[in-house]
Amino acid sequence: MNMKEQKDPKTHAIIGAGMEVHRQLGRGFLEAVYQEAFALELSARNVPYAKEVNLPIFYKGQKLPTIYRADFICYGNIIIELKAIKQLGGIEASQIINYLKATKFPLGLLLNFGSKSLEYERFANTR
Repeated sequence: MNMKEQKDPKTHAIIGAGMEVHRQLGRGFLEAVYQEAFALELSARNVPYAKEVNLPIFYKGQKLPTIYRADFICYGNIIIELKAIKQLGGIEASQIINYLKATKFPLGLLLNFGSKSLEYERFANTR
């Protein structure tokens, strides 16, 4: 855990929920299983969240018909994307970076349940 996460109780709580889900289930399940368990864990920790949130995309002020769908929005402005793959890579990072650009939210977390231990990355919107 880096210093920024220690100073941010919100991301600390979210990552802690992910760690508990991984501790209980381990790896090998489909992403949908982790989503359901993660929602239960967030509720148990009193972390406010919305699940499968549609994120509109705008081009020159006009809303596009295409939307992104975030797995979770916690605390009203932290995007959470869950994965159940062997290892996170550039595609997954690009996805959450695009979500941050589209929403202008300050933070995003990418949680991967498919690795031996929970893999996570924290992204900050620097725009």
